[in-house]
Amino acid sequence: MTEPLAFPPKKDPQKRSTTPTRPPEARSRASLALSAAAAEGRFALQVCDECQTVQYPPRDACVSCIGTDLRWTDVSPKGHLLAETTVRTSTKLFFRERAPWRMGSVKLDVGPVVLCHIHGDCVRGGAVKLLNRLDKSGQGVLIATPLERSDHMEDDPQLRALSAHPKHRRILITDAWNPNTPALAQALLDAGAATVFVGEAESWRPHPNRDILAKMANVEVLPLDVTDTSSVQKLAGEIGGKTDILINNARFLRPGGVLSRGDTGFARDEMEVNYLGLMRLAQAFGPGMCARTADGVNSAAAWVNILSAYALSNTPDYGCFSASNAAAYSLSQSLRGEFRSSGLRVMNVFVGPTDDDWHAPLPPPKVLPQGLARSVVAGLIDGLEDVFCGDIAKDIRDRWQQNAKVLEREMTFGSDSA
Repeated sequence: MTEPLAFPPKKDPQKRSTTPTRPPEARSRASLALSAAAAEGRFALQVCDECQTVQYPPRDACVSCIGTDLRWTDVSPKGHLLAETTVRTSTKLFFRERAPWRMGSVKLDVGPVVLCHIHGDCVRGGAVKLLNRLDKSGQGVLIATPLERSDHMEDDPQLRALSAHPKHRRILITDAWNPNTPALAQALLDAGAATVFVGEAESWRPHPNRDILAKMANVEVLPLDVTDTSSVQKLAGEIGGKTDILINNARFLRPGGVLSRGDTGFARDEMEVNYLGLMRLAQAFGPGMCARTADGVNSAAAWVNILSAYALSNTPDYGCFSASNAAAYSLSQSLRGEFRSSGLRVMNVFVGPTDDDWHAPLPPPKVLPQGLARSVVAGLIDGLEDVFCGDIAKDIRDRWQQNAKVLEREMTFGSDSA
């Protein structure tokens, strides 16, 4: 059985650090859909439209009938472990520095035999469940896990390398004022985070979250104003070298579209916080976090942006706020590309209307802070890139994927379904 992950000792500066390398990332174009499914936590394989044969590895023509209509479909991830071996050396530096590494073959119930990573608790001949996860290069890989959950399952070194689990990591939440901050901090601590730093702007002003955060063990409230470059740089100088996960929940929100506002004041504030604030944080904290992605058990692992689901398709009732989130979403895609060479994961959490004063005019359902916190922690544990929190966010995602132009009309025509 997997042993519980011990809190890592202080780093010995006289010992060589693990090289921040990435696993092999060459993939065919056909296999990119496997990575796209992994980014959303789905197990999908190609299924031939003509003969219904499930394909693996990804290919351009069916292995049975040579048909070319191969649709990526969610299928059962269950199977049996046929054989396994332990790799103790490799020509690839990434695996050589992390050996031993368990590999094996799994016969899926849906047909194919898959070569994959093997969780330490799997038994040869036993039933297993495959997970589709993103590796450090951002590509989808498969790992076999026990069909029944085992104790400390997430502490397996190979599975942990394919996630951004908060356990033993130091995490920065950027906005103490946000109503979701106490729930986020508590959920991260419950998941095993070592320390939660919380940024607080305008510390001279009282707010209800301060007393709640002050009562939490292992939570430190520090000055941070994402609209002030010097403030961001100062905090990065203090804790940037030990921040493993950054969760940007800073948000400025006011209802209204372009014509309902008499000037650009609120729109400027929304861009300052929601877009430029993200850029300031990335410029200050990004380089240090990228340098620490191979730094042992408590390495830098993930950058999390909490965005409105309206970043995908604008709603005029919150038109300018939606536009600022669309800009932040686009910027996060750029960051994902810039961070990829280091292996630092970027996770976007798209949230529907939240339970706060600014969304009071909207009907339920609304996202509670505890629900958002659960989604963030679950996304980190599963190593996802895109998380959709709340029924409305998931509905917008589904309709956006089906037909973005139809969704635009539904949102801008004032459809009640939005």
